[in-house]
Amino acid sequence: MTDSKLGVVESHFADIIWQHEPIHSRELAVICAKELNWKRPTTYNVLRKLCEKGIFQNNGGIVSSVLSRQEFYGMQGETFVEEAFDGSLPAFVAAFTARKKLSDAEIKELIDIINSGRGKNG
Repeated sequence: MTDSKLGVVESHFADIIWQHEPIHSRELAVICAKELNWKRPTTYNVLRKLCEKGIFQNNGGIVSSVLSRQEFYGMQGETFVEEAFDGSLPAFVAAFTARKKLSDAEIKELIDIINSGRGKNG
């Protein structure tokens, strides 16, 4: 995937797919007409673009994800940390916690995540 960034409308569209997958493209167009006020060609054009980005696939009119929502947004987060903090997760956490204090439950959850990730190559 060369461009992992999505605009607000593309993100909403992607969320619709993740909520309903696997979904027939015609049914997707009906949902997008209701929720996004899109005409069928708009739905198909945006779907094609997201398929080209490697996020979704359309096989025989059945749309499903190549990347789960968690995988996709995890990759976006990773890219953000790379670009904004020179790849330093500790620098990101320091900047984040300078503005928002973590609860004891959040701190415990982060410690558990760090401990479960030890020794993994990423």
